[in-house]
Amino acid sequence: MSTAQSPQPEDTAPLPGAGGAPGHEGGPAVPGPTRPPGTPDGTPARPRAQSPDRTEWTRRLLTGLTVGLTVWGVAALLSPQGGALRQLAAAALCAAATVALQYLLARDREPDEQALRTQSVLAETAATVRDGLERHDDDLRTGLARHAEDIRQLVESRLAQQAPPPESYPPLDRVRTDGVPELAKRFAEALAPGPSILYTFVRLEMQRVVGHMAALTTMSVECHGENHDWMLTLTHAAERSVDAISTSVDREFWNSEPASRYLDAQREAIEEHGVPVRRLFLLASARELDDRLLRLCDEQKALHIEVRVAVLPELPPHLQRGTTDDFIVYDEEVSFEIEQDLRDVNVRTRLIARRDHVQDRMKRFRELWDAGMSIRELEVRVDDEEDGTWMVDRA
Repeated sequence: MSTAQSPQPEDTAPLPGAGGAPGHEGGPAVPGPTRPPGTPDGTPARPRAQSPDRTEWTRRLLTGLTVGLTVWGVAALLSPQGGALRQLAAAALCAAATVALQYLLARDREPDEQALRTQSVLAETAATVRDGLERHDDDLRTGLARHAEDIRQLVESRLAQQAPPPESYPPLDRVRTDGVPELAKRFAEALAPGPSILYTFVRLEMQRVVGHMAALTTMSVECHGENHDWMLTLTHAAERSVDAISTSVDREFWNSEPASRYLDAQREAIEEHGVPVRRLFLLASARELDDRLLRLCDEQKALHIEVRVAVLPELPPHLQRGTTDDFIVYDEEVSFEIEQDLRDVNVRTRLIARRDHVQDRMKRFRELWDAGMSIRELEVRVDDEEDGTWMVDRA
C-alpha cells in the first residue's frame, strides 16, 4: 500500500496547522510540515534517502581532509623553510592514511555486525522450532490421554457386561478395579507411534493376554507347553499358602534358569510376606533316593521351604490310586497344573480355580504330605539304600 498523499485540487485551502508553500504570500505561520515545491499537482515530493555507503564515504573524506589541513598548517608553522610542496605532500599523505584507517576499522566491525545478525536469526529460528515442538508435545499428550480414556471405558464396559459364573465367586470390588485405568493407559502408551512390527507385536500380545483373562471367567484357562510366567506371577500374588507336588518328571527343571527365579520368588514370599511354602517330592521308585535328591531337598530347606519325600510304591494302596502329576495350589484357591504326554514331556499348562477341583487337589496333597518322610528320615533312608541293606523295589 503506497504511503504517498492523494492529489488535492489547486484551489483547496490548506488544512489548519499546515504551513503554506514557500513563496506564497500570506501563508499561515503555524508550525507544521511544509509542502515542498517541484510537483505539478502540489503534492509533496518524496525525499530521496541517501545511500549509507555514500554517507559513510563522505564522512571519511571530510575527516581525512580535516586531518590533512591540520597537518599542513602544523608543518607550515614548524618548518616554514621546508617548502610548500613537501608540506602539501605530507598533508595529502596524512589525509589518505586517515581515510584508509577509517575504512579498515569499518571493515573490522562488519564481521561483528554480521555475527550479531546471524545470532539473532538463529535465536529466532530456535524459538520457532521450540514453539512448534511444544505444540506437537501438547497434541501428542492430549491424544494419548484421550486414547487411554477410551480404552479404560472400553475395558470397564466389557467387565460390566460379563455375567457372574454359576459358582459363588466374589464380585470385583473397588480395590480390584482401581488398576484398570493404569493398565489401559500403559496399553495406550504401548500403541503410540513406533515401528510397525512393535505395534503388531503389542497388539498380538494384548489379544493373547485378553483371551486368557476372558477364559478365566470360566474358572479355567490353559496354554501349550510350560508357562513359567504364570507360575512366577502366582507365587508373587500368593497371600496365604503355596503347596506343591513335584514328580520325577520335572527333576531336571531344578537345574534350569526358570527354577532359580522360581525359588527366589518363593524365598521372597516366605521372608517378606510370611507365606508358608510346602513341597512334596513324589518318587516313582526307591532308586531315586540318592545324594542328588538329598542335596536338592537341603537347598530348598535352606530357603525355609518345608520339604518332604514320598515313594509311590511304598504308600498304602488307597494312596497309590489317584493323580500323580505335578501341581501347585496357591492360597487353596487356584491350582497350577502341568500335563505330560506318554514320553513324560510337558505339553500343556492349566490354571483351574473351580472350588471342587481345588478341594480335591488339596485333599490329595494333605494325604501324600502326611505319608511322606522328612529330611531327617530321608538322610537315614539314603544311607541305607547306598549300603544295600534296605531296598523295597529291587530291579
